[in-house]
Amino acid sequence: MSSPTDTEATTGDTAAGTGVAAVVYNPIKVNLDAIKKAVAAEEAQAGWGETLWFETSKEDPGQGAAQAAIDAGATVVIAAGGDGTVRAVAEIVHGSDAALALLPSGTGNLLARNLNLSLDNLEHSIHTAFSGTDRQVDIGRIEIRHEDESISKHAFLVMAGLGLDAKMLASTNDELKAKIGWLAYVGAIITALRDRNQLRLRYSLDGGPTKSVRAHTVIVGNTGTLTANVLLLPEAVIDDGQFEMLMLRPEGFVHWVQIIVKVFWENGVLRRTPLGRRMMTKEVEALNYVKGREVTAKLSRPEEIELDGDGFGAATAFKARVLPGGLRVRVPQE
Repeated sequence: MSSPTDTEATTGDTAAGTGVAAVVYNPIKVNLDAIKKAVAAEEAQAGWGETLWFETSKEDPGQGAAQAAIDAGATVVIAAGGDGTVRAVAEIVHGSDAALALLPSGTGNLLARNLNLSLDNLEHSIHTAFSGTDRQVDIGRIEIRHEDESISKHAFLVMAGLGLDAKMLASTNDELKAKIGWLAYVGAIITALRDRNQLRLRYSLDGGPTKSVRAHTVIVGNTGTLTANVLLLPEAVIDDGQFEMLMLRPEGFVHWVQIIVKVFWENGVLRRTPLGRRMMTKEVEALNYVKGREVTAKLSRPEEIELDGDGFGAATAFKARVLPGGLRVRVPQE
């Protein structure tokens, strides 16, 4: 990981009223020379101090780099990488006075998609980081109990998932994903669909009564849109102070057809127009949605869990809660 001496910039170098940006970047996923060129132009135009640069690594996907950036006086931390980099940086930034800016890279870019930010315009993204405005959004916090009874704590911005969602990710070859993007998931999806095992869990929403459920997939979502603009959680809003929880319960071919129609046709097409919304069906048997601020769950056996597209091993229980307005994200000026 790079240190602040890479740029010799500190908060003392900036004039009153100006800021200091830090770029936390994944060297595998970004064109560093292009980013530095765009940053230099915006930094000069904004009158900010010299930008700090911090590199992620396999050992530190972004938390340590983000903490070093904040300790060095960064007022805006730019996450340059995929969803994993963004999640790791946000995990630290949300407890500070700094704002998070996004420079999307990779195949997912889920937070950027849900905020309607530019996905492939480097100059626009960097301009937003230096000259945009801050938007308060919710962030999720989750405690995961693992097979060895250890508990790990994390943040997530988009979704926490168990079942098909997590098994698919666990079965995906990382090298193949880097080469061909989302096509790499095809084989993993087929493998996961062949798995007949169901999740069995007991859960409580907002301290309410405990319920038992069997499901193929369980997703706790802070936002609802996936890659290719697939709207999986139609009522998940990033700044409403609540999660939307989805329980996918298909039993046979007919239920899978229901899911495909509901998610891809109704949520993806009909929901986008007033006329289309009037044509939508009610909740189908294979899909159950609930909303709340906190969910606790205990699983009958260890199950793979993922956060924002990254696997976090097997969980035996978890507790997730939403922090309303817990993160400031840079968005373009209107």
